[in-house]
This record gives sequence, structure tokens and C-alpha cells, in this order.
Amino acid sequence: MAAPDKTARTRIQSDTSWREKLFLGFIYVFIAAFSLVCVIPFWIVLADSFASEASFLQYGYQILPSEWSLDAYKFLLQGGQFLTSYKNSLIVTIVGTALAVVMTSMFAYVLAHPKVKYRHVLSFLTYLAMVLGGGLVGFYIMVTNWLHLKDSLWALILPYLLNPFYAFILVAFYKSLPYEINEAATIDGAGDIRLFYKIIVPISTPVIATVSLFYAIQYWNDWYLSLLFIDNYKLHPLQLMIRQLISNLNVSSYVGGGASYQVSAPTSAIQLATVCLTIGPIVFLYPFLQKYFVKGITIGAVKG
Repeated sequence: MAAPDKTARTRIQSDTSWREKLFLGFIYVFIAAFSLVCVIPFWIVLADSFASEASFLQYGYQILPSEWSLDAYKFLLQGGQFLTSYKNSLIVTIVGTALAVVMTSMFAYVLAHPKVKYRHVLSFLTYLAMVLGGGLVGFYIMVTNWLHLKDSLWALILPYLLNPFYAFILVAFYKSLPYEINEAATIDGAGDIRLFYKIIVPISTPVIATVSLFYAIQYWNDWYLSLLFIDNYKLHPLQLMIRQLISNLNVSSYVGGGASYQVSAPTSAIQLATVCLTIGPIVFLYPFLQKYFVKGITIGAVKG
């Protein structure tokens, strides 16, 4: 009787192994197909940014252009405005992200601290601001007439310094930390500021890194504030420059410094080339923060 039982178990294991391999094969094929669907549009944009204008107008989007050209990149870089807009975007993103993360993390810690007397009132006001908003007219008057930030890069930084949604993400994480950490640090003589920066911030590195990436993407992709408050095109960030190029407005003033050209600009390839040059910093930022995402997922998964 032992031999038939062993044979049956072997057959069952063989069937299970075959089904698992079939399922894994299906998963691999699906992931590969899905990856191609995601990668192909990016490749088309990158490849066609090197296509000549005549080739693009004749054949449209191609996986491999029939005629290669660097005219779009030469046209973008020859006027100097592209580098100026790139610098403006970098300044706004770096300064804005640093200030926003500091302010949001500190504010969230106040909302999460059990000994803050009016934390529930502050949480309600923060939630109310997230749901209702301030309105466009009042916001515009405050920035231009009260703060006098018209044609200033600070007009692109200050409005995004505190995002209520990101604050509540940090609040939820702070509340998951044992309060005994605060008590032990207080007994050792640490004040609130030292406790926050020396203990809470290092523990909260994964969630702070995630919020930092959210802020960086928000600042880098924003063009709406510059459209409202920046009239001097020398202060335009890269995203507004893209919008103007796509709209075919003021191309010569952006990339040629107001000079006139004897040849027509390769407008279609310029749009694609600008997009390729724009996504660079954010693409390079992801690998450095990826480890924090993985760590953030596993925090709290195992309780010892």
C-alpha cells in the first residue's frame, strides 16, 4: 500500500508543479506585455524627438524615425532660455521641496502629539482647508497685493509649502510610533525640538522620503502658478515653457531670445525633445528613493 500512496503523491506534486509553472509563465508574459505597453510610448517620444520635421510630418509617430536629426535639440539650446527655465525649475523644486518637507513634518508632528491641547481643532481646520480650498480670486489677491510676490519665484514656492493630504500621511505614521520613545527621551533631558530632529525624523525617514518625492513631483510639474503670477518670461519654469511651445506661442522669444529665423522651427520635434529633457531629474530621483519605498512597506509588518 505504501508504493501506490507514494506514486499518487508524486503525481499530485507533478500536477501542482506543472500548474504553478503554467501560472508563473502566464504572469511573466502578462508583466512583459504590460511593460511593453508602458515603455513603448516613452520610447516613441524619445526616438521621434530625434526625427526630422519633414519625416515627422510625413509619417507621424514612428518606433524608429526614417530620418534622424538633431535640429530640435539645437533649436532648443541655442537661445539660452531653455537653460534659464531649467534653472528656475530646479531652484523652485529644490528649495520648495526642502521647505515644504520641513514645515509639513513639523506641523504633522504637532497634530499627532497627544499632549498638544488644540490638535483636534487644528486637524479639523486642516481637513476643512483640504476639502474647501480658498478660492482663486482671494488667492490671487493675497499673493499679488498682500505678499507682493508678482514676478517672483517665491510665488511658485510658498503656496505649496503645506499640503494637507501629505500632512495627514505623516500624522498617521507618527501616531503609529510608540509614545514611550517620547517619554524615554524626555527623561533623558531631550526637549521637543531635539526629540523631533534626533529621534522622530530618523525613524520616519521612509515616509518623509515618500512625501519628499510627492512634493518634488508637484513642484517640478507645476505650471499653473507661473501662468498666474509670472509675466517675465525669464522667470518662467520649464513646464510653462513646454506649455507655450505646445501652444506654438512665442517660440522665437523662448528659444531664440527674440531673434528672427530664416528657417521654420521644427515645432513637432521640439515638443518631444522638451519633454525628454524635462523628465530627466525626476527619473534620476526615483532610484535614490526606491529603497525607502520598500522599507516603508515593510515597516510594522513584523512585530518582535
